[in-house]
Amino acid sequence: MTRSFLFVVGSARREGNTEILARKAAEQLPAEVEQRWIHLADHPLPDFEDLRHDATRPRARTRPEGDQEALLLDATLAATDIVIVSPLYWYSVSATVKRYLDYWDAWLETPEIAFQESLKDRTLWGVTALAHSEEEVAEPLIGTLNHTAAFFPMRFGGVLLGNGSRPGNVLDDEQALLRAKTFFAQEPPLARYPYDKA
Repeated sequence: MTRSFLFVVGSARREGNTEILARKAAEQLPAEVEQRWIHLADHPLPDFEDLRHDATRPRARTRPEGDQEALLLDATLAATDIVIVSPLYWYSVSATVKRYLDYWDAWLETPEIAFQESLKDRTLWGVTALAHSEEEVAEPLIGTLNHTAAFFPMRFGGVLLGNGSRPGNVLDDEQALLRAKTFFAQEPPLARYPYDKA
């Protein structure tokens, strides 16, 4: 199967440090690997509603059609590799990324999609820029993505971290740029919850 990377960009501004770092990593992908970049700000989703226990709605969700949700669902299902490109906002993913991931719950409740089976064994990655020199502050974001991957289970390629606050600062982070050169070259393992026994 030809690999197809979906870059889901959740930045509040275009071409910010996180997107710059992600594009540096994407430059290393082989030419035959498909890339699709989606800025969540261009495809806003309404607030997520958890309707699982609403007795007034049909028992099963139906597949969304003809709107932003359908576009994001189809792009997600078409990808072998999903890259969450989100700055570190208050120690986790951005609001638009969190909303996108919340919709994964709705897609899990749509039988015709078989969302969990579809994503099983695919790969989830993350890229983030943070304004701290202490990378430990990104652990909540890393945990969010790892645990999301572990649910399916998907493979988890980890999170490429870079430092940058003002626009373009990440280009001064030589270690991040060095890590970007080989980030997507690894063979990620299946994600595990921290409490899973080896």
